Amino acid sequence: MKALRFVSKLLVLIGALNWGLVGFFNYNLIGDILGGPQSSAARFVFALVGLAGLLGIAALVRCCCGCGCGCCGGKGSCKK
Repeated sequence: MKALRFVSKLLVLIGALNWGLVGFFNYNLIGDILGGPQSSAARFVFALVGLAGLLGIAALVRCCCGCGCGCCGGKGSCKK
């Protein structure tokens, strides 16, 4: 599970850096490295980045203590 979290965070970081390059410089690094933004390889990486983002959203809204309130902030005990 730790490996999945690490890879997910790495993909989110790569995606964020790529979007920063697109936003600031109109340059798509992933698309250029993998043969253009419409290539199968680039689309696969973009899909993986999207899935990693969904995992990141799930991690943000998940409550670690299981009470469902979302208040514990990763400390393992509910502050409610």
